[in-house]
Amino acid sequence: MAGMMISPDLITKKFSISYQTINYYTNLGLLTVRKKQGNSRLYDSEEVKRSLAKITELKNQGYSLKLICDIVRRQQ
Repeated sequence: MAGMMISPDLITKKFSISYQTINYYTNLGLLTVRKKQGNSRLYDSEEVKRSLAKITELKNQGYSLKLICDIVRRQQ
């Protein structure tokens, strides 16, 4: 079941990351757009929360973004 949908603008405020970072993570496949409304993208709020927590945890352990992408893809 999908959770509450959240826009990139709300993600920047709620999780203190830049819009560019959201776009970058989306392009890398670390964040997944769940719905589009016109030009707007919407993400599942709980999924974003889990993904950003995992990314932060792995970055803090010293993993590069490339390795983080590989790890996340294997877990999907």
